[in-house]
Amino acid sequence: MTMQSILDGTATFLEYLGLKEEPFGVYYADTLPENAYGPKTGVPISRELEDKHELDMQEVMKCFSCVIGNIWLARKKGGASFISAEEYGCPGGVYYTSMQKPHLRFIEHYVSTGFEGTPLEGERYMPNPDAMRNFMLEVNPREAPGKYCIFKPLSQFKDGEEPEFVIFFARPEVLCGLHTQATFTSGDMDCVVSPFGAGCTNLVAWPLYYKEKGLDKAVLGGFDPSARKFLKTDELTFTVSLSFYEKMLAALPDSMFTHETDWKGVRKKVDRSLKAWGEDES
Repeated sequence: MTMQSILDGTATFLEYLGLKEEPFGVYYADTLPENAYGPKTGVPISRELEDKHELDMQEVMKCFSCVIGNIWLARKKGGASFISAEEYGCPGGVYYTSMQKPHLRFIEHYVSTGFEGTPLEGERYMPNPDAMRNFMLEVNPREAPGKYCIFKPLSQFKDGEEPEFVIFFARPEVLCGLHTQATFTSGDMDCVVSPFGAGCTNLVAWPLYYKEKGLDKAVLGGFDPSARKFLKTDELTFTVSLSFYEKMLAALPDSMFTHETDWKGVRKKVDRSLKAWGEDES
């Protein structure tokens, strides 16, 4: 599909879903678009510096900036967001978005049980550093093909640009439509997955993982407690590769959206949800 046909198909899909907000696309490039929001340049970080005990994590965290938080700002402002190896913001996010390898050992402790004998309690999302290390090594994002990992609305992609992944932000009724369309398109009962990860892991790292394996998988995310503040109440994320998304759009004419199915009842609930959240006029 051309980018214009993808945008046309997306407009139709959004109408079927009752979703007011267009999806975002993820891509890699060496230059930033205008109106892009991202972290400030931080002190240099690397496993090598960490192993030499030359990495001051207090200095690193002074420039902390969440990937999902910057996307949230882009969503509100109608712009783009980004992360790079120098403008990393988050020592976990810079790994999950393919900007830095290997990951910092700090993350293994920070996301689990902290460092014994220090005030750092840890987030307690994993039971111990070993479990977190195994997760980091399993997800293992590839090396980035560009200086920046960029997130922006699909309508802002210019001629010659295309997203690698497409991200929807949606509540349960709309997710019902997305989930069912992914299954209808692929015929795979396990095509929608929701592995553990940070908010940005499920936007980039896990979708990359499945794409590298040649699998059409949709990744449901937004369950990271630390990222919930940057999502609407009851909202989750739904990410697919561009190739899978194109197949989903191509399958729309034969889908439940164009036939007499129970989707019509769900669609009414979508409208009620929009009204309840005061978003029916947006």
